[in-house]
Amino acid sequence: MTSLLRGYSELDESSVLVDFSAARIWRAPLPLWLPRCGEVRLARPSGASTPRRKRVGGRKLSFASGEVVIHDGVRVTSPARTYLDLAEFLRLEDLVAVGDYLVNAHDEHHPYPRKALCTVAELRGTVEAHPGKRGIKKARLALDMVRVGADSAQETLLRLALIEHGLPEPVLNHSLSLPWRGVCVWPDAAYPEWRLSLQYDGGVHDGKDQYLRDFERQRLTEEAGWTEVRIGKGDLKGSRPFAVVRVREALASAGWPGNRARSYS
Repeated sequence: MTSLLRGYSELDESSVLVDFSAARIWRAPLPLWLPRCGEVRLARPSGASTPRRKRVGGRKLSFASGEVVIHDGVRVTSPARTYLDLAEFLRLEDLVAVGDYLVNAHDEHHPYPRKALCTVAELRGTVEAHPGKRGIKKARLALDMVRVGADSAQETLLRLALIEHGLPEPVLNHSLSLPWRGVCVWPDAAYPEWRLSLQYDGGVHDGKDQYLRDFERQRLTEEAGWTEVRIGKGDLKGSRPFAVVRVREALASAGWPGNRARSYS
């Protein structure tokens, strides 16, 4: 995919890969419903002609300094500018997932250390630099929901569903230490006050080796005096996802005082 997109950008030095194509270069999560997934998305600066080629969706855009970069030999919008351009097309929750991905970082103590592609401050600076752009209201709203520490779009959607249905916002990047074992457990999300660990188990958790790792993680979590709530890939479906029911019940059992008398509706 990168080589294909590089070829399009090399045809014209004034062209830049933008929005959906830029997101693919940065490997940002995109929803499956996108109508333009087969197009190469190119833009030229305002004042130039719109790119017109077969299978190309052309645009004219104004870029501030630093918003066009070379990545892996491809001329592409920066991560922060890509986020802003996607705000014109994506649903709010999908845009938050893109923002979470771009700012996600783990330090060297995490089992999977990772450097962020950009910071929340860089996202905010880019958004503030284009006050009249299409999608700017959505970009600002999503930015307030972006958090560091979500490793997948599904983890983002889980967090947003919990908040939408009145549950406390879980903590990301929380480490559960077992010093007597010399190990740490890293929940996908956590409620430290109520000693609850949330783990999202997608399709990659179906293999035998992963099952054994998940089993050991749950055993260590319980040894530390915590409860692990495992969310399956089907538990986020619908307007009333079952994941919310499970987390609500676990919180109530752990002593969370909120919403005790409220039925789930």
